[in-house]
Amino acid sequence: MENLVILRDLQATLDYLVTINRELSALPPDLAALDARVKATEKQIAEKTKALETARAQIQVKSKELTQAQKDEERARAAVKTTSQKVHYTAAIRELDEKERLKASVSKPLKALESLVLTLEEALAFLETERAAAQAQFDELHAVFLDEHANQVEGRKKLLSKKSTLEAKLTAAEVTRFHRLAGARQGRAVVPVENGACSGCNVKLRGPILFQLKEGKTLLTCESCQRTLFLP
Repeated sequence: MENLVILRDLQATLDYLVTINRELSALPPDLAALDARVKATEKQIAEKTKALETARAQIQVKSKELTQAQKDEERARAAVKTTSQKVHYTAAIRELDEKERLKASVSKPLKALESLVLTLEEALAFLETERAAAQAQFDELHAVFLDEHANQVEGRKKLLSKKSTLEAKLTAAEVTRFHRLAGARQGRAVVPVENGACSGCNVKLRGPILFQLKEGKTLLTCESCQRTLFLP
């Protein structure tokens, strides 16, 4: 079966890619430390960016509240100026005091938020500088590392090209199924039958399945783990 040949080749290609990627990701201590530093800084940047966005959103809300509080205060102050009767004047003064307190209760947290935004912006600027410096240093050393592993890098390029070529020979559904299984089954979507069992999950296969495998007329999968099966 042509599809089985393609799937087996695709599985082998994926296995080689995993091996090469593992080798290329095994960074020396100094490079690994830089990589960890970049990632840690990026995490801090993401956290502070989120905090900054939250603070800015709160400022917008508080600014609207302050604008309304100022309008209410101005109306109350105008009422005090235009009130002549003593009873009404006293009530107007109480109203003004209340509006002034309301304005202050909005103004104070707004100032705190504005101060927080400035602090976060300064922290982000510093972190961005730190990240850029660490990334530049990492990129420089990583380029040297990749030069030292030129064979693996070139091998990965060829394998990725081969992988694309093989996938193009399958339907979209077949490619999706292969990668879904590979992702869920420790990278193994196509496995051989060993001693009458699926070598992926070690479950014994039923006689009819083994018979059909020997006939080789159809693509068969393990009833337990759904991996594609073949006889070595």
